[in-house]
Amino acid sequence: MVLRMPGLARSLRDGGFAFWTVHIICLAALFTGVTWSAVAVCAALFWLRMFGVTAGYHRYFAHRSYKTSRPFQFVLAVCGTLAVQKGVLWWAANHRVHHKESDQEGDIHSPVQRGFWWSHVGWILAPDYERTDLSRIADMAKYPELRWLNEHYLVPPVTLAVLLYLVGGATWLVWGFFISTTLLWHATFTINSLAHVWGKRRYETGDASRNNVWLALLTMGEGWHNNHHRYMNSARQGFFWWEVDASYYVLAALARIGLVWDLHQPPRALLDRGAAPAAVTVAAAAAIVSE
Repeated sequence: MVLRMPGLARSLRDGGFAFWTVHIICLAALFTGVTWSAVAVCAALFWLRMFGVTAGYHRYFAHRSYKTSRPFQFVLAVCGTLAVQKGVLWWAANHRVHHKESDQEGDIHSPVQRGFWWSHVGWILAPDYERTDLSRIADMAKYPELRWLNEHYLVPPVTLAVLLYLVGGATWLVWGFFISTTLLWHATFTINSLAHVWGKRRYETGDASRNNVWLALLTMGEGWHNNHHRYMNSARQGFFWWEVDASYYVLAALARIGLVWDLHQPPRALLDRGAAPAAVTVAAAAAIVSE
């Protein structure tokens, strides 16, 4: 496992003040106390916003692995933005770069190239990638409401924080926003920092992506990362029934009521356990992303 941390001092200097302030405010729970309702809100917002990142930012906006209406598309974008991981177009555009250059020199958050710390959090705090490259996300950038949300990505989470305080006071604010957000950040960031170094490989993919059941349980299915890098526009990342993929289960339920449709599935050939693992090059992966 790669654990180099070359970007710590730089991230603290360039973009880490607000990030670490959120962590420090979590300590306010020592003074505000804890209630069952606050813990319930913390957990509910953790999983709701995790779904916004996994099924919204990732599987829909970055990979277009299913279809939905324009209104529900915006709902997904807002849900993902509540996770405080910058704008929807910014996130999806950078993720497409990750797949195009996966674990190569141009990969913006590869632990293979730059170590654990940079891939986990350093890259998102550094100023190098603040600009949204709309050319990489032109299919979604054509919607003005998404461009507005991308530019004003702090509006939804700040609104959420205010509502939590108004409804449940400081206890709900600390647990429902600050603690929940901190846990959410580090859970989702493990896919960048650990899913390329810890786990098993079913497919040869031209990168170091791995499947990890523990990361999959923590991130609603994102831990089936080697599966995902083999066929990235599948809405289902747990290719087999025993690979728990909670994000896909929710998407399947939404499909039943007509909110989403055309959920892409992995090709039958990839599910044939008797077949030799198929290889995919980084160039081929980039072609899938740009379709």
